[in-house]
Amino acid sequence: QVQLVESGGGLVQPGGSLRLSCAASGNIFRDKNMYWYRQAPEKGRELVASISAAGFTGYADDVKGRFTISRDNAKNTVYLQMNSLKPEDTAVYYCRLSTLYWGQGTQVTISS
Repeated sequence: QVQLVESGGGLVQPGGSLRLSCAASGNIFRDKNMYWYRQAPEKGRELVASISAAGFTGYADDVKGRFTISRDNAKNTVYLQMNSLKPEDTAVYYCRLSTLYWGQGTQVTISS
């Protein structure tokens, strides 16, 4: 059983930055695609960013140029660097390992 543990969420002002981390247990991390999703209140869960096992990345249109996904296979960890944050980025952020496992989520709140 793989566990995913997110961290790094919090409350920041508009224009600020946060870096989310997602640490995976087990030894399948390096061979799997990783994803960050988010879910705002009363909205569905949406894909924010992805990174393949080979390191290819993809982003939702509304975060391109502001968010960066990366991974450290030696640490079994995927990151989401979020810059120029906006109030509409407020959501619970989840990481996902392939189609198999979800983390528990971390709250990100952007407010002045």
